[in-house]
Amino acid sequence: MDTRSFDDTPISRRLHQLADDAEGDGVTLDWILGQLHERAFGLFLLILALPCCIPFLYGIPQIVALPLMFVSAQVLLGRTSPWLPARLGARVVSKDGLKSLANRAEPWLLKIEALSRPRLGLLTRPPVDRIVGGALVLFSMSILVPLPGTNTIPGFAVVVISMGLLQRDGILVLVGSVIGTVWIATLIFAGATLASLVKGWLGL
Repeated sequence: MDTRSFDDTPISRRLHQLADDAEGDGVTLDWILGQLHERAFGLFLLILALPCCIPFLYGIPQIVALPLMFVSAQVLLGRTSPWLPARLGARVVSKDGLKSLANRAEPWLLKIEALSRPRLGLLTRPPVDRIVGGALVLFSMSILVPLPGTNTIPGFAVVVISMGLLQRDGILVLVGSVIGTVWIATLIFAGATLASLVKGWLGL
């Protein structure tokens, strides 16, 4: 692949380029990671999170949820480039799945790109980005909650934060963080309410 042409491509088009470059019927997460050159953390987080926030896209979210949490933890720990252990890196994403993901995500990424610009860059650089990494871990963990539809909102939060990191836009990072935090608070409130109702039914 021509690295310079890939790096100069708008983010909204990079998924299409990845799908076009994929050989065979599917590629591993390690292969995808190997195609990312500059700002690999932001791009890889974006690619992993997108399937989690697109409705009616099945299969890929289950593949990427755990790697998403693992990579988010590396942001928290201050690593300069993402890494996956062999078992996670060997997970396969179909070429058709990548193409479907690229087609569904492109309109939304174009809208975010149109709104974003470098601002509040402090939130996208060390050491503040470690705090953002902690939030990403929490949001990624909530994607793993085994309830229908629970992956969409936190997935969208991670996408917005990832775009903020890529575009050096601290406002996007803040917006994504607020969305994810409200979601976590909603889960906690709903869980506490359900537990209270169950206790009342059981007379505890």
